[in-house]
Amino acid sequence: MEYEDFISTVASRAKVSIDQAATLTRATLETLGDRISAGQAEDIAYQLPGGLDDHLRKPPPIRREEHARSFGLDEFVRRVADHPAVDRAHAGAGVRAVFTTLREAVSRDEFNDAVAQLPKEFRQVFEPVGAGDRQRRGS
Repeated sequence: MEYEDFISTVASRAKVSIDQAATLTRATLETLGDRISAGQAEDIAYQLPGGLDDHLRKPPPIRREEHARSFGLDEFVRRVADHPAVDRAHAGAGVRAVFTTLREAVSRDEFNDAVAQLPKEFRQVFEPVGAGDRQRRGS
C-alpha cells in the first residue's frame, strides 16, 4: 500500500479530510510506537511506505529500552487526541481507521504480533475487519 492510499483510506474510514487523516495517522503510529516493543515497531515500520514508517521509530535517546510502555485503549486514544493539530472529536474514529488500515497494509503475522502486545480491549478497534475473514473461512 502506498502512502497516499493509506492516508486516503484513513480519511474515508474516519470521515475526515486528507490533512486530518495524515495528522491522525502520524499521532496513532507514534502512540503505537510507544505502546509496543521497539523491535515490533521496527518490524511493522519496515512494511509501511516511506512517510509512515518513521512515525513508529523512536530515536535512541527517547527509546532506550526494548520494552513498551503499558497503557490501555482509553489512554491510547487520549494520547492521540493530545497530539498537536489532532481534532479531539475525531481521535477515536481516527485510531480505529488507522488500526484497520494498518491491518490491511502489513502482513497478518506482523499485525498479530503487535496486537499480542496490546490488551484485549484493543480488539474492538480493529475486530470488524476480521469478521468477514471468519465468514469466508467458514463457507
